Amino acid sequence: MQILITGGAGFIGSNIADYLIEQGKEVIIVDNLSSGKKENINKKAKFYQLDIRDQNLEKVFQENKISHVIHHAAQIDVQQSIADPIFDAENNILGTINLLENCREYGAAKIIYASSAAVYGEPEHLPIAEEHPVKAMSPYGITKHTVEHYLKMYAELYDLKYTILRYANAYGPRQDPKGEGGVVSIFLDKLLAEEDPVIFGDGKQSRDFIHVYDLVKANYLALDKADNQLLNISTGVQNSVNQLVEDLNELSAYQLEASYKEAKPGDIRHSALDNTKAKKILGWGPQFDLKSGLKQTYDYYTKE
Repeated sequence: MQILITGGAGFIGSNIADYLIEQGKEVIIVDNLSSGKKENINKKAKFYQLDIRDQNLEKVFQENKISHVIHHAAQIDVQQSIADPIFDAENNILGTINLLENCREYGAAKIIYASSAAVYGEPEHLPIAEEHPVKAMSPYGITKHTVEHYLKMYAELYDLKYTILRYANAYGPRQDPKGEGGVVSIFLDKLLAEEDPVIFGDGKQSRDFIHVYDLVKANYLALDKADNQLLNISTGVQNSVNQLVEDLNELSAYQLEASYKEAKPGDIRHSALDNTKAKKILGWGPQFDLKSGLKQTYDYYTKE
């Protein structure tokens, strides 16, 4: 089994690569290093510095016998997608089509796709199950959902199996507070620098925060399970941004004192994803609640 991880130098992709290599898998990484970092790349992985939109992506498939693809390369910033929807679509849709065409041409068996809670938009009810209406509020959410349709089409036409994993709000080791912009990484970076954060909105907005190691395990299990399934990967628990600040303050002598600014366009008010289906079909469940996940992440950075 040769596994290609796109975006394998990034936050989530590099953690997946490390785990797969620990499990004895052969890993190939494609990353253009626009946000991924070379130091994240496992030395036992074969690395190609390539953009998934590049026609040279074919070389990766020609030179290896790739059976599975774990697809994380993407433009992931909601605000960037609003500012430049063409760039967002080129990366997330056209880049993925280029990848799928190579999967088809060279006989890959399965692709595991990192989708997002952003596809749901403002929820009608919580927690959000997979059957919830899709009403994305940003180009990012739209492009993430569009790719899901392509995956289903390639499964129908070419028998390319897929598993779609719709992630809640990811956090954990290697998340870049400047590039990938997760609120946990931004606030933790502020805590370690003894600086105070800005909250956009009143801080009562809530998210379902999922630790990266739980995402890693879901991707690993999906290699052999959940063919042609769409699954939420989440804790199912809402935590407010204000609560996040309180939990971070329990970890450090320095105490964050947030200031508040107007909410950003395209940001939803509340989100939590129902993970019942993933538990049933993948045999997966989150191992970290927010407090234990924050402690693990804080310890990772303070022990470096």
